[in-house]
Amino acid sequence: MSLPYRYYDVRRVTGEVTQIDVDNGRVEQAGSSFFDKAVIRVLGEKGWGILSVSGEEAEFETLPESFIQEAYDASQVTNVHIPIQETPSHLHVVPAMKENPADVSLDEKVTILLDMYKATNGQDIVSRRINYIEKDETVSFSDCLGHAYTYHLCRCGFSVLAVASRAGVVQMGYERDHTISGLNIRHRQDLAREATERAQKLLDAKPAKGGVMRAVLDPELAGVFAHEAVGHASEGDLVKEGSSILKGKINEQIGSTLLTIVDDPSLPQFGFCPVDDEGTETKRTEIIKNGILSAYLHSKETLASVGDGVAGHCRGMPGVEPIVRMSNTFIENGDSTYDEIISECRSGILLKGSRGGQVDPGRGMFQFNAEYGFLIENGECTTMVRDVSLSGEILQTLHTISLIGNDLALHPGYCGKGGQTVPVTDGAPHLLLDNAVVGGCEID
Repeated sequence: MSLPYRYYDVRRVTGEVTQIDVDNGRVEQAGSSFFDKAVIRVLGEKGWGILSVSGEEAEFETLPESFIQEAYDASQVTNVHIPIQETPSHLHVVPAMKENPADVSLDEKVTILLDMYKATNGQDIVSRRINYIEKDETVSFSDCLGHAYTYHLCRCGFSVLAVASRAGVVQMGYERDHTISGLNIRHRQDLAREATERAQKLLDAKPAKGGVMRAVLDPELAGVFAHEAVGHASEGDLVKEGSSILKGKINEQIGSTLLTIVDDPSLPQFGFCPVDDEGTETKRTEIIKNGILSAYLHSKETLASVGDGVAGHCRGMPGVEPIVRMSNTFIENGDSTYDEIISECRSGILLKGSRGGQVDPGRGMFQFNAEYGFLIENGECTTMVRDVSLSGEILQTLHTISLIGNDLALHPGYCGKGGQTVPVTDGAPHLLLDNAVVGGCEID
């Protein structure tokens, strides 16, 4: 081609999405849909031109020159010069599945979920819902440098929601599990019962009192903290835009010397990326090492313009331009046992689970809602509490971590950014925070 582009690539994603929704005993949805989308990126003399087309039109070997021309023409709109960094390219092997969901009929999946639904029955339970989603994708990538990859990956999982109500008090229990290792809904009544029992117990739980106190975070909430408060702030596009509290802090001590936070897209968890969506090799990246900010997460573009980090963290939904995203983000194990952490806390609160929250990576502020908690008195867990949250400044909170457990656990889910949602995994061991800002219904 004679166009004066500096680079171009093509990513095609073909697949099938299956969704089942059981709402209060009724199968509200059960079916599959197909998709075949492609996105073409051309880097002109200055910036990017992006073109989305149907997948069948985007075969690399027969790619119409008119598509490159159209994307190139779009690139001429920008007056900002965008550099990109050459990066190593490699495809990791996709792990084999234990049971391929494609081998199980839709009717059988519905039957399994309806059987799971029965386990959500209980006193004071007023609403029950089970969702299943399965996404089977074949991804093909090619670029003008001669890199070409094709891989197949199936992700599936389910969630269970039970809502309990009594005397005007409404509480819910929620459980989920998502995986890349194959069908995971057989014999999972245990999680359905856990969600149900928690919703019932929360009706009797006391509203929490807020204040500044010692707090123990369970692996789920600590993982959310790592993802939301640190992971997003380490994304190279936010750093480039000046929207990150971590900008300019590489090699600075920003947290406890006990703390190491990792993002690893090559880890075969729910956020696994065999290769990133611009053809870069994925590998373990230590964002924070022993409390020192060590690396940002990057695309080819942000690595070239920001530096101080690792590419291979660029992801996009089918047919959409990829952007810098996390994958499997977690806090490394420490040396303390759970019992040691609770005992050392002495007086405070144990926060468990996550009901979402918000973070401002530019100002460095966060607020997360826990599912529930337990008071810690004289080094022992006692009374169950509800309506409890954790908030504070990111950098200040990182310095308050005084113990890190040895019980790392990972939790799969989804992350939204820039109008795109991608599968991720968050994780951590138990953490002990000194002087945590805990929100509740009353302030001591």
